Amino acid sequence: MNNQDLSRTSRRQQIHNSMNSQQLNSNVSGNMGGPKPPKKRRKRKLRIWRIVIVIVLLCSIIGAIVFATILNNVHQSINKMQRSANVTKARNVSEVLKSGKPFSMLVLGTDTGALKRDRTGLTDSMMLITVNPKTKTTTMMSIPRDIMMSIVGAENTFPQKLNAAFPIAGVGASMMTLQNYLNVPIDFYVLVNMGGLEKLIDQVGGVNVSSPLTFTYTPEADTTPATYKFFKGQEKFEYAKDGKNFKSYTTMNGDAALSFSRMRYDDPQGDYGRQYRQRLVLKALLEKSASISTLMNANFMNSISTNVETDMNYNQIMQLAKKYMPATKNQVSDHMQGVGDMYEGVSYQMVPEKEKQRVTNKLRQSLELSSKKTGTQFGSEVPVGSSGIAQNNLNVINEILDAQ
Repeated sequence: MNNQDLSRTSRRQQIHNSMNSQQLNSNVSGNMGGPKPPKKRRKRKLRIWRIVIVIVLLCSIIGAIVFATILNNVHQSINKMQRSANVTKARNVSEVLKSGKPFSMLVLGTDTGALKRDRTGLTDSMMLITVNPKTKTTTMMSIPRDIMMSIVGAENTFPQKLNAAFPIAGVGASMMTLQNYLNVPIDFYVLVNMGGLEKLIDQVGGVNVSSPLTFTYTPEADTTPATYKFFKGQEKFEYAKDGKNFKSYTTMNGDAALSFSRMRYDDPQGDYGRQYRQRLVLKALLEKSASISTLMNANFMNSISTNVETDMNYNQIMQLAKKYMPATKNQVSDHMQGVGDMYEGVSYQMVPEKEKQRVTNKLRQSLELSSKKTGTQFGSEVPVGSSGIAQNNLNVINEILDAQ
């Protein structure tokens, strides 16, 4: 074999060895996960991922803008209904909420129409409510509106009914008078236009309430025959716009709920019976509205801002939404029982010390506060010239006027 033939043979061998080497590398690559994808396919996947990332970012930005807009609307609504009580609180309420401790609020209902940020009208409904996030319990204590009082800041007008404190000296006087009367700290107030309660109930889709008694009620008997019929132990009720052709319903709209809670004269328990029905409606409303989604509802918040006034600010209300909502699911309903009294042709209520002490104990316990003696006999000092009047009315409950 000459040199030329050797050179050809050598070249063939080199080519053969090179092909075997490539095949071996291909097999190794296959064992480690398969052949690498073509460059065009890889670029297409990268483009798809870039598009997905851009879409996610856009959705996040849009979501953030929408959420910020909702929060801004909520913030504006809260600002509209905020008004200071102009009193020095018994404790640091901001710290109470920050630390997640139980708090109290005085809820006052008035029928003066839409709130105009002025003092007009008596507070016909009064409830002292405590909210305990630890026990997840909300305690609602109805307070008789006709309790004889000496109003803080207006003692010279004694005797007055408790519900007169608001039009005479403002919501701060209502808070301080009741706080002194029971020796229970009142952290906040909420003033509700009872007429506006109708709109709030409609905004949450109505409420379901079982009636404690059977009664028929025509809300505006002087102007319209529209009539409701409620039945003891049932959520079912009937309504006839013409007062004759009744239809049955189970969910109360705002008008039905307001009619249900307003009737007084046909209730054997009088005002106490009405207070109880008001608590039932409020309880049902709390259960329907105790959610972040409801609080973020622009229409609901707009209705609240028009018909509710409070000294809670935006941050405090947001803390309530985050920390205290579960406590609204378990509700305890109670009332303070007074004794009927008449003075110069006007009816009042006098509450015996034993009953006051029971209420004080229950409320302080719900706030996780130590036991203390109940408060003053009339909420504030009785003027010297009116001590005789005070003693005459205390005789109804067999008590003696304390030293002033």
